[in-house]
Amino acid sequence: QVQLVESGGGLVQAGGSLRLSCAASGSIFSINAMGWYRQAPGKQRVLVAAITSGDSTNYADSVKGRFSISRDGAKNTVYLQMNSLKLEDTAVYYCNLLRGGIYYWGKGTLVTVSS
Repeated sequence: QVQLVESGGGLVQAGGSLRLSCAASGSIFSINAMGWYRQAPGKQRVLVAAITSGDSTNYADSVKGRFSISRDGAKNTVYLQMNSLKLEDTAVYYCNLLRGGIYYWGKGTLVTVSS
């Protein structure tokens, strides 16, 4: 089994920054990729950013140039640095891990951007 625990969410003013962390534990050998998704109220969960075991990254167009994903392999942790936050970034952010064709999910952390 895989456990993912997110942290770092909270309330921030527009234009501010937050850093999310996701620590993986359990059967975490041979991780293919980790990433962050978000789900705004009334909307579907969508990909924000992902990073592979080879450190290739992928970003949603809406966050390119503002968000940065990174990982610490030794700590089995993935980070999402979010800068220049906008009101529309308000959502629950979920950590995601892909291993052996199976996706694992964290419980989510709420990010609220205020004006």
